[in-house]
Amino acid sequence: QVQLVESGGGLVQAGHSLRLSCAASGAVAINIMGWYRQRPGMQRELVATLTRVGGRTNYLDSVKGRFTITGDIAKSTWELQMDNLTPEDTGVYYCNGNLYTYSTGSREYWGQGTQVTVSS
Repeated sequence: QVQLVESGGGLVQAGHSLRLSCAASGAVAINIMGWYRQRPGMQRELVATLTRVGGRTNYLDSVKGRFTITGDIAKSTWELQMDNLTPEDTGVYYCNGNLYTYSTGSREYWGQGTQVTVSS
């Protein structure tokens, strides 16, 4: 059974940094590593992705230059380094991945979410 477990959320002041971590278990391979967020009153949005093949990254425009996604395939972990946080970054952040198992093939999985609150 695939599980994604997040850690690292919390409360910080604007301008400060946080690092989120995601640990995957139960998968044979990880195709895409990602982070989404859901801000108060808004739909869930993609924040960043990282592909296993080619190491290609993709970022939400509003976080470019401030957030960095990295991954360690061998350890089945990935992280989101968030710098220069603003109150507009407040929300629940979800670890997301496209993972492969022998029983289900490649499919999308989600972590339970971690709260990030940035005070002004």
